[in-house]
Amino acid sequence: MSDWKEVEEARDLPGLRLVLTEGVPGPWGEAAKGVFRSKGIPFVKVRQKPGQDNDALFAWTGHRNAPVAVYGDETPRTGWWEILLLAERLAPEPALIPADPEDRLRFLGLAHELMSENGFGWCRRLMLFQHSIGGAEELPEKLRPVFGRMFAQYGYSADAARRAPARLAQILDLVTAQHRRQQERGHAYLMGPELGALDVYWAAMAALIAPLPPEQCAMSAGMRDAYGANAPTVDPALLAHRDRIYEKHLGLPIDL
Repeated sequence: MSDWKEVEEARDLPGLRLVLTEGVPGPWGEAAKGVFRSKGIPFVKVRQKPGQDNDALFAWTGHRNAPVAVYGDETPRTGWWEILLLAERLAPEPALIPADPEDRLRFLGLAHELMSENGFGWCRRLMLFQHSIGGAEELPEKLRPVFGRMFAQYGYSADAARRAPARLAQILDLVTAQHRRQQERGHAYLMGPELGALDVYWAAMAALIAPLPPEQCAMSAGMRDAYGANAPTVDPALLAHRDRIYEKHLGLPIDL
């Protein structure tokens, strides 16, 4: 699964194609990869080019960003929940969604806090946007051709970026508490004794505050510095859990 395909090559291929941003450990893309790989579902990696129009991708899927999962001639999927449901359908075992209704409710709440709008990844991205423009109140004119569409799409404003750290800390506290509860119960994973999607999501999102070392994730030095800038303090046990998920289930080094 290491070979990239261009959109024009991939759109007529059978099976599962997964659009990812080349050279970037984007957390939502890593989460999608992790879900499929933990189930042993093969996919073709399709190249999305950061900072470009990606018109061919838009013509095919209706989206310019990554990740996008396309299975056969089905409607392209971009949301973490849609992608997870597709994976569960293609390979019901091992299940990544808890079977118990109450556990499923807790899983959905925590996953939403990590993955959805105004969640962990969303708020951290606002902080990274703020860092990229040096804390300016507005996006400088010279940067609008590169960042304008992205800033608008993800609701960036100086006020939103200032609110983001408190929200980030709140969500991090929730995940830390869940991890400690499971440890006290003798469980090795965030939702019980077996790997679940929440483990994959935390492992992917953790890159935004504590990237894996260069020998495990060959991201650019500039991006590595940005990901680690103004990062909150994280329970070392929670980062050790991230490391174990990658080592045991998702594979290292990360292929970008």
